[in-house]
Amino acid sequence: MHPCTLVHTVSVPHTHLHPTAKKGLPPGAIVHVGRRKRETMTATVIDYDGTHIDEHVLKSLAEAVKYTSADTVSWINVVGLHDTDSIEKLGATFGLHPLLLEDIVNTTQRPKVEEYQDCLFIIIRLLNFDDTTQKLVSEQVSLVIGKGYVISFQEDDKDVFDPVRDLLRKGKGKIRSEGADFLLYRLLDVLVDSYFDILERVGAAIETLEEELLKQPSPQILNHIHLLRRDMIFARKAVWPLREVISTLERIETPLVDHGTLVYLRDVYDHTVQVMDAVETYRDMLATMFDQYLSAVSNRMNEVMKVLTVIATIFMPLTFIAGIYGMNFRMMPELSWPYGYPVVLGVCLFIAIVMVIAFKRKRWL
Repeated sequence: MHPCTLVHTVSVPHTHLHPTAKKGLPPGAIVHVGRRKRETMTATVIDYDGTHIDEHVLKSLAEAVKYTSADTVSWINVVGLHDTDSIEKLGATFGLHPLLLEDIVNTTQRPKVEEYQDCLFIIIRLLNFDDTTQKLVSEQVSLVIGKGYVISFQEDDKDVFDPVRDLLRKGKGKIRSEGADFLLYRLLDVLVDSYFDILERVGAAIETLEEELLKQPSPQILNHIHLLRRDMIFARKAVWPLREVISTLERIETPLVDHGTLVYLRDVYDHTVQVMDAVETYRDMLATMFDQYLSAVSNRMNEVMKVLTVIATIFMPLTFIAGIYGMNFRMMPELSWPYGYPVVLGVCLFIAIVMVIAFKRKRWL
């Protein structure tokens, strides 16, 4: 068992939705904070070296004690964080600090990296696009790397690690011949690359909205813009601290990360910067689209007001003439003239035509 100082922990197996559920509990209290996204906890293990690979489904996390040896590399993937008793036992098996376990089951954590005595602890946010609600949803992924092992914790079974499993099973590349630090790099790489898929869908949605906005701005388009802006704020909160996490892994001095792996971590860092640039670009585009919508609505209102103003201006002299001849005086000129009525109508029509021609010459119509 890997040596790591243990202190007394309080295990509360119930699911709480808010961090305030931990109010008053001592540090290291293992309380699940977040939504329970699955009924049962599952755990799989891939144990490998350069010549063999074994893959198993663990019936209980207590079986993980078989994989505490550093002779091979063991990857244990745990899905479901609500069973705090099992997670506490797994932590005792690998000598994980209670504060580390506390952060694993608290799914409201910010992406970060922490160094403990014999392990590194990393938290990353995994983004998925919910086709039903058309919203981005976030999942916390925790990674623990020690001497000869990597343990990953996920809230739900929306797994992005299948490419890594395929590489291990087929023995492609250098992953089977490297240590746990290279496995950690591959897991981080697929997590960061998953952001590109999400941003690609967001980019396609923005292009569609731009076309619709140019054709006919509507309140529905404004609502979609607001939803996408909220998603980009959500993505920014997940991506922005990720750069700091990868940068810290590059700078940290630990025997758990080989110097040769740092080159690959720099590649992950570059991908993270690209994701951040894309998020910022989409945020600016959505802000511009919002301004375009307001400008289009304002221009449309101005056009309507201009037409109404021109119509009202044309009818002002006609209303004046009609008002004069609507007065009830007995002695008024042209009242007894047989051509008075058509002459007044002709004058009104002439005035209207002259005003329309004048407005067109001034390009007001």
